[in-house]
Formats: sequence, structure tokens, C-alpha cells
Amino acid sequence: MSIRNLKFLFQPRSVAIIGATVQGQRIGEVLQHNLSQSEFTGSIWLVNPNHQQLGGQPMYPDVPALPQAPELALICTPAHAIPAIVSDLGRLGTRAAIVLTPDVASARMPDGRPVRQAMLEAAKPWLLRLLGPDSVGLLIPRLHLNASYAHADALPGTIAFVSQSGAMVTAVLDWAKSRGIGFSKFVSLGECADIDIGDVLDYLATDGETRAILLYAESIADARKFMSAARAAARSKPTLIIKAGREAQSAQAAASHTGALAGADYVFDAAIRRAGMLRVASTEDLFDAVETLARGKPVRGGRLAIITNGGGPGVMALDSLLAEKGQLAQLSKETVAGLKAMLPANWKPGHSIDLQRDADAERYLKAIEIVLADGGVDAVLVIHAPNAIVSNAEIARAVAPAAQRAARQVLACWMGRDSVSEARTCFAAAGIPSFDTPEKAVRGFMQMVQYQRNQRLLMEVPTMPEKAGREDRRRARAMVQQALADGRSILSEPEAKRVLAAYGIPVVQTRTAASAEEAARLAQEIGFPVALKIVSPDVPHKSDVGGVALDLASPAALLEAAGQMQRRLHAIRPEARLNGWSVQAMARKPEGVEIIIGISTDPVFGPVVLFGQGGIAVEVTHDHAIGLPPLNTILAREMISRTRVAALLAGYRHRRPADIDAICATLIQVSDMVIGIPEIAEMDINPLLVDADGLVALDARIQLRRVSADGVSRLAIRPYPVELEEHHQWQGGDLLLRPIRPEDGAEHVRFFNQLHPDDVRYRIFSRMRELQPHHVARLTQIDYDREMAFIASWQGAGGRPETVGVVRAISDPEKVSAEFAIIVRSDMKGRGLGSLLMAKLVAYCRAIGLKEIIGETLSDNKGLIHLARRFGFSTRPGEEGVTALRLVLASPA
Repeated sequence: MSIRNLKFLFQPRSVAIIGATVQGQRIGEVLQHNLSQSEFTGSIWLVNPNHQQLGGQPMYPDVPALPQAPELALICTPAHAIPAIVSDLGRLGTRAAIVLTPDVASARMPDGRPVRQAMLEAAKPWLLRLLGPDSVGLLIPRLHLNASYAHADALPGTIAFVSQSGAMVTAVLDWAKSRGIGFSKFVSLGECADIDIGDVLDYLATDGETRAILLYAESIADARKFMSAARAAARSKPTLIIKAGREAQSAQAAASHTGALAGADYVFDAAIRRAGMLRVASTEDLFDAVETLARGKPVRGGRLAIITNGGGPGVMALDSLLAEKGQLAQLSKETVAGLKAMLPANWKPGHSIDLQRDADAERYLKAIEIVLADGGVDAVLVIHAPNAIVSNAEIARAVAPAAQRAARQVLACWMGRDSVSEARTCFAAAGIPSFDTPEKAVRGFMQMVQYQRNQRLLMEVPTMPEKAGREDRRRARAMVQQALADGRSILSEPEAKRVLAAYGIPVVQTRTAASAEEAARLAQEIGFPVALKIVSPDVPHKSDVGGVALDLASPAALLEAAGQMQRRLHAIRPEARLNGWSVQAMARKPEGVEIIIGISTDPVFGPVVLFGQGGIAVEVTHDHAIGLPPLNTILAREMISRTRVAALLAGYRHRRPADIDAICATLIQVSDMVIGIPEIAEMDINPLLVDADGLVALDARIQLRRVSADGVSRLAIRPYPVELEEHHQWQGGDLLLRPIRPEDGAEHVRFFNQLHPDDVRYRIFSRMRELQPHHVARLTQIDYDREMAFIASWQGAGGRPETVGVVRAISDPEKVSAEFAIIVRSDMKGRGLGSLLMAKLVAYCRAIGLKEIIGETLSDNKGLIHLARRFGFSTRPGEEGVTALRLVLASPA
């Protein structure tokens, strides 16, 4: 349901506590105490049939007796009473409630129904949103609202904290208050029966009071909803997450290397990275992040300068910076000269700027000002180890105003405890991040740098790889479906390789024989030397039973190897069936590196793609990266960079670099396979042998399963909707209307550059002259679940596809209404292209069940106003110089 009615949760003007009690330490009594002490200015009503008043406030016997509908209800009654209370609240007009009652998940109604189910059924007719059950509650400091039974209140600030753990809520609240750190929203999700992480992220993404978001997650129920919300939130503001359960779950008897390697935590990491969020590893890291987010300035880069009054702390900071893959700022000659002029004569430039033990406030201040003036410095870490020579407080009072005024980030590390408490207080009051160890300071800084890197990666424009023919792919899926119809769940090696070939992946020539003698004859046809492998549906990894022989140079050698393999198989796995032999040509790549590419299916995030170091020791080396499909060239290259084998692939000494482009293409082809053949449950291409001249698949194993859904619905991220492509005859040629995709970035810039300034002004209400990289990413890398942009593409000069028009619609999170925009290339106007695009968009919005399309345009944009009216849009004057457009597609429910 997303954000519908969440405004009543986060902006209530009246609150009712259902289950308020006079019995000390009960949830209801603590709720009433916290709510009254927080000085909430709205109305507060208490409901309990057994008492007349509490704390001087009257009590109402039940919900219908309330004087009016509370905008927010807090329910802390016994579990079996909750459904009836929810129904009464909905009937009265309440649209948001927090269920704080614990143990609802195991409770049942008298008729045997789960209380959770009955509660949701009671809320549904009224669109009443429920937070919880088992929620600690909600704190909104700006409204002076403490609707929780937490032990402390929250200070006002700009960070939102959202947690599935009640214990983490109270721990973070306690820690933050001791540090003077405040929050915009503080949310305990509880069991997420209705409102979940995705809903809250959607709300916070557009919340003007929230500058950054921190999440503590224990589980994700709806992967696609979570990914959509996470991507939207992370694009608008820093979003960090800590998730419990990093340890790998049991290997679940995986039938492939990929299945064994693609553990749940690796997949979650991949999802967070793909969303553009940043994952922190521990509670300590989370606290460091809070410090940086609460007080820090936006980080523009990762070059850190370190100023210290001792060599040891400087080395500690540098070690931590390098361990976090950070970058030490290289000071300019002018900066070094300036430092030499003001520091003692024995000072020498080093990795950190050591002001020496007797550095006073003036020396610190001058050094900081000089370093901040260096264009090669993105941030400065100031470390001070206390001593009896100088005053810590004086240094803090002198440095804090300069750090506060600086355009770049200044972080402080006041080492020690009691002796530097005044200095820390001074920096906290000035809004400057302060840490007690160099390692924590560097970690807090690098979290922001890594977040920025994640965002930059998602803004890069990928290239368009070549795709295999659709007919080849259709035949590959038909072969897979026939295997399932025959009762088989594993493809033979030659079948698996035919699937790879259908998707454009090079494979080594492979033939299958029923007997060793037939294998020898096939080997002569292929040409010696050859490799010989057993074919057995019972042996997932042939090398485990010695079922592979390489470099067989003659028929005699092949027959001897076959006999030995057969004897080993019967000795090691006597129950295994031997269905025949696989004969393949030996691939000759002396500089080749063995890699693995595979598919696995995660129970939460669905199909994933794996890349890593291949060979028989793949599960020992544990060198791999996970990616969520669909992939593109940028994402594929980033996957490769996260592995140790990437260093081998880059080349060394006399070895040439491997063909990374070929690996990227293969990863994308495998990603396409996930979508095109949803029956693939697991797949290993291992090894793939790659060198400077390309790659070839030497072995492949594909495990199948029957599926009831299409390949798209299983994915955490909706892929490019090829089914929405549409061809038209226009202006004597073929015009393609299709969804936009990330690879359109470069062409989109060319399209924009051909627009007349007035057309740009009509589209974006300003005279923007060029598209910046973040604009291009925002326009072309869209979430097809929430937004759609159709481009009109036709063959331009030289046969290159050109974009000649774009129409887009962005739906609200409730998927009720969509805001549209349309623009046609200036030299193509007046030819009916706008009508084609508008018809495409209206039909799409109607097909996905939207109720209305809305938009705004400048009032002098007569062309668009006329076009909109022809499609049934109503028009009305909006703000000065603006006309509002609205098309009703269906009556609201």
C-alpha cells in the first residue's frame, strides 16, 4: 500500500491511547507518561473501560465513546482485543495506528484465526495503516511527540532512524542523547504486519525534515518493494543500513558451486550496493555514521589530510585510511611551503602533518586554514592527544569557528576521555563531527566517501552489448521446457552448452557418446588431444570423483582413461549412474585464467548472478561477487572489480590483460538468461577460460525447476520491459516507441542538445543549457515499477538510431496518480509525433491501473495544452504563468 495515510502516522494532530492503565510499568502507563511529558500540543485521549481517569485525565470506556476520531491511535491491549478495536477506529475515521502489544504473531482469536490476520482484515476496509505489532513506538521530536514506551526522549535533528529491533531503538536513542545528536523521525517497525521498511523509506525519501536515513534491518519480506523504495531514498539522501545475521546460512545441499557460494548475506550486500545505499558492519560503525551524518557537511571526494600533534595517532589514522581503501591527500607545493613557514624549524613533511606535541591553538588554527585552502584536499581530520603543555579547551574554542565556516568537511578526534570532554562539547555545539579514536574518525569519513562512490557508480552510462537472436533464445527455452516435460531436472553438458551458445557465449566443441568406444571415434572426428568427462545425473561436480581426464592424445589413451574413471566412479559413488561420456576439444589458452560465472536463486531477492575465480577449488578460494539482474556493462565491470581474481585478469609481468569486455558481455548474457529462461534454478559455467583474446566455456551445469510465474516477477528489480516495444510507420520510415534504458544516456544528451531553448524552458521551467551526468542518470536509469519513459527512435543520418521524442510518467508510491511530461525534438514538431507518444503513455497508464494522469506546463505552451485537450485532459490555471493538466482514467476506489 506504500505511503497512503502515513501522514496521519507522522503528522498527527490528535492521539488516543487504547489500553492506558494506572498500573505502573505497564506499556499503557508508560505511553501516557511519555506522551504527556513530551509536551505534545495536540489532543490526547485515553481509553480503558476499567478506570475513570489517569493522571488527572478522563478515560473513555471504548473507542466509539471518543469525542472524535484520533488521527493516530496507540494500541496496547491484550492481543485478542486488537481486531475489534481496529474496526472501531476505522469506522470512527482513524487512519493510522501503532500496535505496541507483543506476541501478536502467536496469538489466535476464539474462532482459531491468527490475531494478525484478523487485525489486517479489520483495517483493510478503512485503509487504516498499522505500525507493528510489537512496536516500541514512534518519536517525532519536532512535534514534541513521544508515542513510545522508550526510556528516553529524542532530541530534534535531521536524521531518521528506522529499526526492526526494539532493543536497537532504545540503545541508539540512549547513545544519541548522550552525544547531543537529534532525529527527525525515530521509528520502531515491530513485526511489519502492514507498514514495512519500504513504506517508511518512501515517506522519508520526500520528507523535507530528514537529511539522512539510518536503517536497522533483520529481514526483508518483499524484495522488489524494498529495492524500489531503497533506490528512491538513496538517490535523494544518504541512506545507511545495518543488517543482523552476517554469518552464512547452511549450504542447503546446493547442487552447484554458485548455489553454495551465493549465501544470503552476500546477496543482501549485492542488493544494498545496487540500491545505492551503504551497509555498515556493526553497531559501532552505525554510531560513527550517526556522528558524521548528524554534524558533517556533504563530502565532495575521498582525499583526506591528517593534522595531528603526535606521530603515533597520525600513523593510526593513516593505517585505518589505507585499510578502508581511502586516499591520503597529496599536498601542493604551496601548502607545504606555507606549513614550513609556520611550523618549528625541525618539521619535515610526512604522511600526516605532525604539529608536534607543544602545538597550541594558534598553530592548529593556522595549519587548518592552510590545508583547507589546498584544492587537492577534500576533508581534514584534526587529531589531538591531550598533554599538560597546552589547553585542550583553548584549541577547541579556536578551531571550532574555522571548522564551522569551512566549505569542506573538518572532522576531529579528541583522544582521551575526561580531559578532553570540554573540547568535545565545544565541537558538538559547533556541529562538527567528533570521535574518540583515529580509527573511528576515519571510518566515519569513509562511510560517506563510500556512499558517494556508490552513487557515482549508479550515474555512469553503460554501453549497449550485442544481443543474441531472439529465435535462438526461444529454441533454448523450448529445449529446457522439454527436459522438464521428460522428467529431468538437470541438463546434460552438451544441452547446457547449447543454451550458452544460444545466448552468444562461446563454448568449446563438445560431443556425447554412449560408450568409451564411441567416444574414441568422436575424438578422432574432433581431433586429438581431447578432454573426456563422465556423464552422470548423480554427480554434480565431476572432478570430485575423478571424472575428468585432460590432454588425451590418442584413442588408446582415451580408452584407458575411460576405464580408470569408470572404476573410480563405482568405488567412490557405487549408486551413481554412468550414462555415457562427454568428449570435447582441448582449449589452448596458455595465459588463460579460470573464472566461474553462475546463477543461483535467493529465497528473498530471487535470481542472482555470480562471478569469481573458477576451477576445482572454487569453494575453497571463496573469491566471488554477487550481482542482481538485470546487469549492464557498468554493473558487470564493478562486479569483477570486487574480486581478487581481478588482479590476475589485469595482467602482470609478461601476461597480457584478459578481455574484460568479453567477461562483461558474458555476465550480461547470463543476466538475460535469468530473465529469458526462468526455469533455470542454478547454473555453473566453470571453468570459463579467459585470456587477452576472449573466453570460452569449458564446462557448464544447469539445474532446472518448474515455475508458475514468468521470468520478470521473480526478480527483485524489474528488467527492461521488451514487451512494451512498438513499431509504427511514420514519415515514410520505421519509428520505434520503446521504454528508455540506461544505455540511452549518450543519445539522450545528443537529443537534449538539439532542443530549442524555448522547448527546454517549456519542459523544465528553466533555461538549462546542458545535462549534467546526474541528470542523465536520473532520466535514463529509471525504476520501471514506479516510472515509465517512452522514447521515439528512428534511423537518422548514417543509419544510427536517434531519439526524436520522449514522454514519461512518474507514479506516486500509492500507484494511484502519475505526473507526466513530454518533449519532441524541435526539428520534428508538427508531424504527429507528440500524438503517438501521448497515446502510448495514456494506454500504458490505463493498463497498469492508474486512476489519473496529471501535469503542469507554462501557460504559453499552447502546443502541449492543445495536445492534452485532444486526449481529454482538463485544464485549469495553476500558479502564476502555469496551467495544470488532468486526465481521469478511472473513478477512484
